[in-house]
Amino acid sequence: MTNTDKKSSNMIRLGQFMKWQNLVQSGGEAKIRIQGGEVMVNGCIETRRGRQLTSGDRVTFNGQNYEVNL
Repeated sequence: MTNTDKKSSNMIRLGQFMKWQNLVQSGGEAKIRIQGGEVMVNGCIETRRGRQLTSGDRVTFNGQNYEVNL
């Protein structure tokens, strides 16, 4: 495994994380929710669904906190 492979396997995009955790039904819904300012990452509103998350990041959605654990 190359350094690049290790890096990408330890990251997940915000929209993918939301689908993986069943917080949204589809990528389209994730996009709408994220761009609408409904999602926070590490305490800050995040509007980029492509935001890279790593283990230890915290996602807040609908008043619930979720810790990224890859």
